[in-house]
Amino acid sequence: MEIIILREEYIKLGQALKAAGLVDSGVEAKYAVEEGKVKVNGEVVMQRGKKLYAGDTVDFHGQTICIQERIS
Repeated sequence: MEIIILREEYIKLGQALKAAGLVDSGVEAKYAVEEGKVKVNGEVVMQRGKKLYAGDTVDFHGQTICIQERIS
């Protein structure tokens, strides 16, 4: 499981996939999302620009990304 700590209020789905090292490029993220291979909170998502907030989870190719709020 990968954990992404938010720097801002949210991170976009494509950016999260890249940050977690699950894709090598934005283009690869785009195709994965468009092909219905990515789930956010258990549901297939078709928008690469979907905003992810603290508490959201992303599933892709058997890997899970957890989005967490930065603790000050």
